[in-house]
Amino acid sequence: MLDKLKTYFPNMRLEMLTGLTVALALVPEAIAFAFVAKVDPLVGVFAAVIVCLVTSLLGGRPGMISGATGAMAVVMTSLVLSHGTSYLFAAVVLAGLFQIVFGLFRWGKFVHLIPLPVTIGFVNGLALVIGKAQFEQFKTADGWLQGTPLAIMLGLVGLVMLIMFLLPKWTKAVPAGLVGIIAASVLTITLGLNTRTVGDIAKLASGLPQFAIPNIPFDLATLKVILPYSAILAAVGLIESLMTLNLIDEITSTRGRPNKECVAQGLAIGGAGVVGILKGIGMGRGIGGGWAEKGGGSAP
Repeated sequence: MLDKLKTYFPNMRLEMLTGLTVALALVPEAIAFAFVAKVDPLVGVFAAVIVCLVTSLLGGRPGMISGATGAMAVVMTSLVLSHGTSYLFAAVVLAGLFQIVFGLFRWGKFVHLIPLPVTIGFVNGLALVIGKAQFEQFKTADGWLQGTPLAIMLGLVGLVMLIMFLLPKWTKAVPAGLVGIIAASVLTITLGLNTRTVGDIAKLASGLPQFAIPNIPFDLATLKVILPYSAILAAVGLIESLMTLNLIDEITSTRGRPNKECVAQGLAIGGAGVVGILKGIGMGRGIGGGWAEKGGGSAP
């Protein structure tokens, strides 16, 4: 049985380790973006699960999945505040349909026309935005951390960064990100360090998502409300994913299938929205590219 699995998954060990790394990293990110989009944190977690699963199985780029992204969450905030989550639910389903149509018409190939400097600028700009957002974790309701809490936070952050920088120089048998997460967690629990955890950010209730029909009128007035948001969500999600796909193509010297990725992302976002899992927090950013393919290094 194990031999048969190895036939289908020649890099099974590497893929399992990379998947575990991405899963652990996505949980706090999904919760944070759920807060940005003004929806329940559990919605963000289910969004990450469904979108990751569908795009990994049906997507057009090995070594790449889709997950939470702040760019889409920011767009969602306005709709939630003005019309509520039911309209957001409908907008995401429509955005998924737009993405499927985009892929079926084979328009994803046009991503290769984007100049490489634009792609590099996009990825580095995204890194700066994500990095800037991390400074919020150094704040409390009373202001910036000070004294011992600040020292503990800086120490743990520095430890993980050091592991991710030095470990690949020594071995590429395991993702450096996974080692960093485990090392910092074990150290915190063992020493009983008084620092914030994911549980402090949000309390996640147990249970499975339920089927939910949006409580909105299905008429032209509703379509006028959600159409602009759906178009923006579909465009932002596709641009982010296809630019990431293009960059991974360059790094790995292989060729992905952008049209297939468009359809997979549309199915992930729209399908999950239909069963009431996302309730409108569809995500679409390519992540985790290429580690298993290249056989080492840390998962992006």
